[in-house]
Amino acid sequence: MPIVATIGMFDGVHLGHRSLIAFVQENARKRGVPTAVITFATHPREVLRPNDMMPLLNTFDERMQHLAETGIDYAIVLEFSQELAQKSAYEFISLLHECYNVQALCIGYDHRFGHNRSEGFAEYCRHGQDIGVEIIEAKPFVIEQGTISSSATRKALMAGDIYKASAMLGYHYTLAGKVVEGSQIGRTIGFPTANIAPNDTHKLLPAIGAYAVRVTLDDGNSYGGMLNIGQRPTIAGNNHLSIEVHLFDFLGNLYGHNISIEFIAYLRQEKRFDSLDDLKNMLQNDAKTAQHILHCTK
Repeated sequence: MPIVATIGMFDGVHLGHRSLIAFVQENARKRGVPTAVITFATHPREVLRPNDMMPLLNTFDERMQHLAETGIDYAIVLEFSQELAQKSAYEFISLLHECYNVQALCIGYDHRFGHNRSEGFAEYCRHGQDIGVEIIEAKPFVIEQGTISSSATRKALMAGDIYKASAMLGYHYTLAGKVVEGSQIGRTIGFPTANIAPNDTHKLLPAIGAYAVRVTLDDGNSYGGMLNIGQRPTIAGNNHLSIEVHLFDFLGNLYGHNISIEFIAYLRQEKRFDSLDDLKNMLQNDAKTAQHILHCTK
């Protein structure tokens, strides 16, 4: 059966991606055919420039889950390879038509594919006419914070601008990891923390600092909390980056459990305190602020 498809990495599956997928669905309804997203198991840069790999917004499983939420009919996952990278745009459109019966290909306004990246929409249309694939260009999706893109979302997260990142994603950025043993100093000042080892080393870490978060445990229960990403200058004073989260109203042992963390708001930059008492006072203020934010945020 013919399909209407779009192609891309879709890292983050942000609102711009969702707008493009809605555009695909609209065009498919007019034709009475299914829809598909054509994507890649690993980021092309991991193959082409492995030493210059940027952190990603989603793990593969997260990306597939977000794509499923859009209501797309099929996700066609390709293995990106050097051989695939050498294909021209004409050859790639031919492959999509011959192997997957793509009848129409919707592309983002700035999307480029094929070995010769100097080609653009006009060339794609000519190739499509020769092959029998209609090439349709979608308009950019713009919100108050600007044009949405994966790179803009990464930039916002790395600057600690959680509000802007959430607005672009259409959901709260998440980080999943396993709870590992830490120094246990937090419990001595009334703020026991779970130390997190991220499940995916390619996953982007937001800016160093303190955050209001929501945490979902592997038993499905959720708790509000506050999290710190940093080097713990008051306690450790070294260059080791740690991720520590304190859960509000939780009693129990989390060692060995996998948890998922939603970043709700940025609280403050990391700083060094003169004493543990000063750190405790700051954490008490952080807790009040975080609880207020969480109460007011869905």
